Amino acid sequence: MQAQKISISLPNSMCDFIDHYQEAHNCKSRSDVINQALYLLQQTQLEACYKEANKEVDEGLEVTVFDGLEDETW
Repeated sequence: MQAQKISISLPNSMCDFIDHYQEAHNCKSRSDVINQALYLLQQTQLEACYKEANKEVDEGLEVTVFDGLEDETW
């Protein structure tokens, strides 16, 4: 994986949290902690997008669910 080095500024409380999390979860570095946090944030955003897309698909399919069937039971 290719990595890019960046610089960020965080409040002391966030830095303390990162350090405690790193120690408690045996992370190799602060970067690993930040990477995990960003991954979870990305997954949350993707999940929200998938839910929104699923609503659009579900609404469209409900109209044709029983097309060609004379009753709901087989």
